[in-house]
Amino acid sequence: MNSVIFFENVYKTYAKQLGELSKIALSDVSFSLGSGETLGLIGANGAGKSTCIKLLMDFIRPDKGAITIFGNSPRMHGIRKRIGYLPETANFPSNLTVLDMLRFTGNAGNMTRSDIHAASEKWLRRLDLWDDRKRPLRNYSKGMQQRANFAIALLNDPELLILDEPMSGLDPIGRADILALIADLKRQGRSILFCSHILEDVDRLVDRVLVLHQGQKLFEGQPHSLAEQQDCSAFVDGYLRLVEQGQK
Repeated sequence: MNSVIFFENVYKTYAKQLGELSKIALSDVSFSLGSGETLGLIGANGAGKSTCIKLLMDFIRPDKGAITIFGNSPRMHGIRKRIGYLPETANFPSNLTVLDMLRFTGNAGNMTRSDIHAASEKWLRRLDLWDDRKRPLRNYSKGMQQRANFAIALLNDPELLILDEPMSGLDPIGRADILALIADLKRQGRSILFCSHILEDVDRLVDRVLVLHQGQKLFEGQPHSLAEQQDCSAFVDGYLRLVEQGQK
């Protein structure tokens, strides 16, 4: 299986701030995501999940180690066109509409006007935002903003999806719909990196999990293998026992 994402012995330390010590965010972390595979990235707050995503998106650079996406450096020009990124928190200019954001995103990705229009309608209808497409985003609920973010991430028909807490702000009905959408995208053969605190969702959707704890990799493999390794009947129990051991 070809690797879409490849981390090899990656280290990242954040410089010390006034009154604080420097923070080791990642220490010798290696993992991969294969073509058409869904990988769940899990761990407590401060485990290093967000750092992994920031490195993939080239928002920050590693201190040591190698990172590739589709066999190239994340800093390579044009690679972002193949990625759909859903950040944990929506951060929209308050006076714009979702259509404004979709047009901006499409133009930045060199999509044609007709392709932007067709993809915008497709995803806004699928995400139940079509009737609200001309409302300012400041008037959207948190769940609606999250769905708008998803439409933006899917606009360019990406090969790789990087989803950071995709259920954030969603009610139970919205969460079920997004779970169904991610499952559909998985069946279509998209490669998906899926970061979530909701372990039941991770267990349901992913092919493999990567468990991070305090910047170190504790486990990489299938969810049922983690449960078996920890002599537990369920993945969630296995994860909790693994992290408990990592704290000792």
